[in-house]
Amino acid sequence: RYHATFRPAPTPEIQARLRQNPRDKKENIEKRVEIYYRNVKELEDFYEDAFYVNADQDPHVVFEFIESCIIKPLPCKR
Repeated sequence: RYHATFRPAPTPEIQARLRQNPRDKKENIEKRVEIYYRNVKELEDFYEDAFYVNADQDPHVVFEFIESCIIKPLPCKR
């Protein structure tokens, strides 16, 4: 799989054959984000014991954080 910015196709010939998934068009993404923000509060209330993960890190760091939350969770505010 290729990504236009982060992992582009190696040659112009391959780039010319690529097609974008219709679900990834701007208007569809905007609709999904709007639905997310409309429902996020209900999800947060439902999953009271959930924790936030900054997944924009090295996968090993993310794994270690999740593991630490499961094995020895930090005290939470109630």
